[in-house]
Amino acid sequence: MKRQIIITTEQIDEAALLKQRVASQEMGAVVYFLGVVRATEEGKAITAIEYEAFRLMAEHQFELILRDVEKRWPVESVRLVHRVGRVQVNEPSLWVELIAPHRGEAFAACEFLIDEMKRVVPIWKKPVLSRS
Repeated sequence: MKRQIIITTEQIDEAALLKQRVASQEMGAVVYFLGVVRATEEGKAITAIEYEAFRLMAEHQFELILRDVEKRWPVESVRLVHRVGRVQVNEPSLWVELIAPHRGEAFAACEFLIDEMKRVVPIWKKPVLSRS
């Protein structure tokens, strides 16, 4: 399985990522997930989220999750970009692409990856409260 994990302070360029997709002819499903910052966090209005990561441990945890994905589903490739630093409301903080032979496998693998990421990867978020 091809893997690409990027933790970056740069804005996520969804259009550029879409242009870089490469799938073999045997693959019939490409699932993308784009997580964006919403305007509320725990019922409070916010303007942004500050993401922090323990980068080396985050990369290690992502690798362990991807090994699990590879064991469970016939995924050809995974690309994941997670932004750190200040991310404004409506801006993407997470982009995931999974390529698999069938949609069920691709959706299941994507959901598992995101759920496990939130559970074990050391990336923390701190909401920036709105002053209104």
